Amino acid sequence: MDRSKNASFGDRLSAAAEAKKAQLERAARARAAAESPAAVEQRTAREAVRVARDARIAERKATKLAIEARQAAALAAAQAAETAAREVALKAEQEARDAEFTERTAREAADEAERQAARDARYAARKARKRKGK
Repeated sequence: MDRSKNASFGDRLSAAAEAKKAQLERAARARAAAESPAAVEQRTAREAVRVARDARIAERKATKLAIEARQAAALAAAQAAETAAREVALKAEQEARDAEFTERTAREAADEAERQAARDARYAARKARKRKGK
């Protein structure tokens, strides 16, 4: 059964006072333990560990960023070189096509001149036969 039903008002009042006193004593002991040199030293050590950990994390981040920057620069350089090589290849291909076109045009002009000369020779020979025959 519950003891509070049988206890008098005075008993309950004194029990509450004792509980409050015990709670205040626990709080005072906790405060004293928190302010003790060992606790302060432990907090300082934890803070130093946290600072060192944060420094290591920052260093790893910086290293990672530097590596990524180097890789990005290498990629950009490779892309620039590839673009330049592609442009040079396209220019050489265009020059080859232009040279082939010029050569073909000259060859066609020479063939046309040859055909014209052959036709003119046939025409002159025919005229010469006609004159000979008269």
